Amino acid sequence: MTGNDTPDDDFQDYFHVTDVLDLHGFFPEQIPEVVEEFVRNAISLQLRDLTIIHGKGRSKLKYLVRKALSENDSVQAFRDAPPELGGWGRTLVLLKPAEAGTK
Repeated sequence: MTGNDTPDDDFQDYFHVTDVLDLHGFFPEQIPEVVEEFVRNAISLQLRDLTIIHGKGRSKLKYLVRKALSENDSVQAFRDAPPELGGWGRTLVLLKPAEAGTK
């Protein structure tokens, strides 16, 4: 990072926002903020169909993901992925359509 760079400039070199969020490596207490930021970025990129990978495990992450999604006004629906795409270890998310005149 140079003297003119902001921390956000530096992070852009490391992160590429896509329609998939893999939560392996995150702590449970981070999930609400990470999911909210993921949805916000997806909206800014005009994405509607998202995938969140939380793993099967004991379902703590899945519970927290679904709680965060259910509290987000931009989320239209969510469900388990089909078995061939990860089954209950992934949640598929559909965002509401963008309103006219907004991104």
